[in-house]
Amino acid sequence: MHMSSTRFSFSSFERHSNMTSGSNSLMWFRKGLRIHDNPALDHAAKNSTHVYPVFVIDPHYMKPDPTAFSPGSKLCGLNRIRFLLESLVDLDFSLKKIGSRLLVLHGEPADVLIQCLKEWDIKRLCFEYDTDPYYQALDARVQTYALASSIEIFTPVSHTLFNPAEIIQKNGGKPPMNCLSFSKIAGEPHWLSSPLATTLTVIPPVGDVGNCNVSEVPTVKQLGYRDIQEEEPPIFKGGETEALRMLRESTKDKEWVAKFEKPNTDPSAFLKPATTMLSPYLKFGCLSARYFYQCIKEIEKEVKNHTSPPVSLLGQLFWRDFFYTVGFGTPNFDRMRGNKICRQIPWNNDDELLAAWRDARTGFPWIDAIMIQLRKWGWIHHLARHCVACFLTRGDLFIHWEKGRDVFERLLVDSDWAINNGNWLWLSCSSFFYQYHRIYSPITFGKKYDPTGAYIRHFLPVLKDMPAEYIYEPWTAPLSIQTKVNCIIGKDYPKPIISHEIANKECKNAMAAAYELNKKLNGLVSDEDLQNLRTRVEDESQVTSSKRLKQKLN
Repeated sequence: MHMSSTRFSFSSFERHSNMTSGSNSLMWFRKGLRIHDNPALDHAAKNSTHVYPVFVIDPHYMKPDPTAFSPGSKLCGLNRIRFLLESLVDLDFSLKKIGSRLLVLHGEPADVLIQCLKEWDIKRLCFEYDTDPYYQALDARVQTYALASSIEIFTPVSHTLFNPAEIIQKNGGKPPMNCLSFSKIAGEPHWLSSPLATTLTVIPPVGDVGNCNVSEVPTVKQLGYRDIQEEEPPIFKGGETEALRMLRESTKDKEWVAKFEKPNTDPSAFLKPATTMLSPYLKFGCLSARYFYQCIKEIEKEVKNHTSPPVSLLGQLFWRDFFYTVGFGTPNFDRMRGNKICRQIPWNNDDELLAAWRDARTGFPWIDAIMIQLRKWGWIHHLARHCVACFLTRGDLFIHWEKGRDVFERLLVDSDWAINNGNWLWLSCSSFFYQYHRIYSPITFGKKYDPTGAYIRHFLPVLKDMPAEYIYEPWTAPLSIQTKVNCIIGKDYPKPIISHEIANKECKNAMAAAYELNKKLNGLVSDEDLQNLRTRVEDESQVTSSKRLKQKLN
């Protein structure tokens, strides 16, 4: 991904006005699947005869892929696809209440949009600005056509609290590299001084759709996915209606909101999760981050001695904007090579270990339970994400963070390009955080929160009767105990795929060597340099007889 010279300029994209009163507008939904605080929709409705609210089912994200490791498309798991479709059904219902409806089309979005602009004689195109590289390229193509056709374009920044380009400009042309400096540069959002538009009572009707192939919101089956029998009902229901209900529920206890401290929340809480669980709704824009921010600020005015960023609820929104800004301002942010802020590390390429981690077969119950929750729910607590990411990368398996990122990208309902990549860069100690010797132990970390192993028993029922003293290390249980609880390690549940003590020592040695090389070469590490380092690290491992103990996978 290369940045164009216009990358940091929003002014050329925000509004090009040639429109006369009483013309047709097209509102292009992608994220921002809501009525409240939707400036693009508000603008589309002003002085228009007809408004065409459009969503395009993009095969890039939605086409079934039978070869993928879990049900879904090439890029998205079925949990996220289902959530999106539910969000579209809810949006359609909300639009119908104010005199409109959602027009769903299928195909390559730029081709579909350009056809609609022609067919419907559109004079104004409105959509929320998106910093993701995929949409940057897509939007540039649509905008090029619209500008050449003298169509007014309105693309406000409303998915984030701040305009990433403005933050970068204020910081001398580069993104701030920690959340504290980001917060200082950002200050208070400029829109906070006036109330957000949270209601829309009516919009102009949809006009004649002509030859465009418009449909209702499809079902999962209609998209080509077979009916999957769920072991548990989906944990999330998509849509703005549910987002606002959950927001009301989350903010009902004002003391809890004001005293919230993210690091102190419990990653093993599953009956009543310890956070708001609003992240999927923020990801799809079913809930406006700006409206959420405004609600928290109002509560903080009422409650004395509230917590502050970065640990507070407001802080979580700042972290979100921080990663959006760094992702927007960093070429090749989503990969190691060609990424100036990423340490070059000689990660192992071991598909067998990767699959064991992905499929919850590591033999470490804390890690495996988290990965099962991820696959079933499409969501895990942030500290649980930290644990499994550390285990895969610098903690134990030394597998490339990009591989783990791809698994999260697929399985998380709240998967977000900037935040997912930013967190994997952080947790692998490739960027932002460099204390690679500090790890999340796959054995002791979970015990702090859940000494009896209730979380493990729920997600790994094969271990439900294992005594608490062995629940985090079942391979240490005597055979008589294993027999009694009907769980023979190596048969009913896997043996550990590595020795944590040995693997972690090797990882630290490899990280130390990689950091030294990056420092020596000022980050300009070639493929040959990486391969030479990989060979040296492996040789040293053999010489010290601490070769990783990889056991046969079940």
